[in-house]
Amino acid sequence: MYTAEMKFVDTHEWVRSEGGNEVTIGITHHAQELLGDLVYVELPSIGQAIKTGDTIGVVESVKAASDLYSPVTGEVTAINDEVVSDPTLANSEPHAAGWLFKVKLADVAELDGLLSTDKYKALIGG
Repeated sequence: MYTAEMKFVDTHEWVRSEGGNEVTIGITHHAQELLGDLVYVELPSIGQAIKTGDTIGVVESVKAASDLYSPVTGEVTAINDEVVSDPTLANSEPHAAGWLFKVKLADVAELDGLLSTDKYKALIGG
């Protein structure tokens, strides 16, 4: 489920390098389990400049709403329209078809400061 090429933040977003300076970002399996069935996803805009820690969107479930936080600094290059149309994709495939958006990193070295898979698993008790 959590693979070695993934990086994480303690707000339960994952980051996967797509090579070069582009990354794909989504919410973790753990996060979607805590939230329950998602009914609404609000994502940043393509071209939007984002900074690490910024609130950049919202995911809402039948149980709660939760802010999305940017795990990196850069520019949004793509959003997953399919997950906006069908938020349950983030439940059923949070690390694959349920990705949320892509970012062109301002500094690739920023990835070195994110949590490894082992550290994230320790954080969530798994």
